[in-house]
Amino acid sequence: MTIREIIRMGHPTLRQVALPLSTDEIQSETTERLVEDMIDTLKSSGGIGIAAPQINESVRLAIIEITQTGSRYGELEPLPLTVFVNPVITVLEETMAGSWEGCLSIPGLRGWVERSQKILVEYLDLELNNHKRVFSDFHATVCQHEFDHLDGHLYVDHVQDMRNLVFESEMTHLLHSD
Repeated sequence: MTIREIIRMGHPTLRQVALPLSTDEIQSETTERLVEDMIDTLKSSGGIGIAAPQINESVRLAIIEITQTGSRYGELEPLPLTVFVNPVITVLEETMAGSWEGCLSIPGLRGWVERSQKILVEYLDLELNNHKRVFSDFHATVCQHEFDHLDGHLYVDHVQDMRNLVFESEMTHLLHSD
């Protein structure tokens, strides 16, 4: 188990489409170590999700864990540590909502991004079990954010108005101005 370096925007791996994991790869010691490293890296960073490309591993693997109900995002419903292997998203409703997203690969910035608020995620776990889960609201946003990394996209690609891409240190001024 190791805390890995989180690569930053500009690194070419973040713009690659990640490769799916085969059945043999999912059950390998290499993938087991990768997931352990991702968990350690996520916990060390204070984030709520991380995708393998963010630690320079271009495979379709992401983890999400929301443990705190009081965070910078407000009161949230917890989501136990979940490993998503080869996830596929289907939008279930066109309802969109926006939030100030941040990213471990783009430290210090936040951007206003609107995303679908009800999605179906189909994925495998490490035991090769198939899952189909519906996520809504903030959990849907987090899934879309993390899985974007698997397709070489970053949240900044979804910011429609560049005036809504700001440094975290300026967020207080932005949120309290009229």
